[in-house]
Amino acid sequence: MADNTTYQQSGQRVFGLIGYPLSHSFSKQYFNDKFQKEGRTNCRYEQFPITSIDELPKLLQQHPDLEGLNVTIPYKEQVLSFLDEQDERVRQIGACNCIRIVDGKLKGYNTDVTGFEESLKEQLLPQHDHALIFGTGGAAKAVRFVLDHLGIQYMHVSRKPAYNSLSYEQVTPTLLAGYPLLINTTPLGMYPNTTQAVPIPYEAITERHYLYDLVYNPAISLFLQKGKEKRRAYQKRI
Repeated sequence: MADNTTYQQSGQRVFGLIGYPLSHSFSKQYFNDKFQKEGRTNCRYEQFPITSIDELPKLLQQHPDLEGLNVTIPYKEQVLSFLDEQDERVRQIGACNCIRIVDGKLKGYNTDVTGFEESLKEQLLPQHDHALIFGTGGAAKAVRFVLDHLGIQYMHVSRKPAYNSLSYEQVTPTLLAGYPLLINTTPLGMYPNTTQAVPIPYEAITERHYLYDLVYNPAISLFLQKGKEKRRAYQKRI
């Protein structure tokens, strides 16, 4: 449940983050430091750990000064029904990670796409033409959108097999040989559960593989550590 404290102050512009849990997030410190460095003394960023997306209307009522929200796990898809307007990318992807609030109206955006695509291309090689996407949530939808744009074929991997989705048990060394791009969109390995990683045969990872983890706390996840000497690793926040 979000803190009931109202952060409304005269002349203050308030922004924040919704999700649950938020113990892993650097957003509050990052944005408040950014505001300070830029001399934006009238801006402040707060974290709102709501245990259900249904708490969003109450949160907005408690904090009428909110001008914008970032959205993280597990609400990037669930928040859609609360939006008054969606930009084109949100409609295409089916997930929202950024909300602008004007006169009580919520417009959703998806900035995950730009961040992921730009950082992925920094180390992407022609050989990385087939990808395994671990996870099927809102972040995975943004990843899938980018891979479609780049012409990279992919398969989802989740706990249970489904249409266009394998189970972790089906990820064999032989399968990994044909999918040199491995992207983790799950929260596995995220602080404080840093000893977790997607259950795949890491011994089959080679120098041809490029591992990308959307987990950003810790800086180097166990997913990346497990293949560090044998593959190209890169990690960015989403």
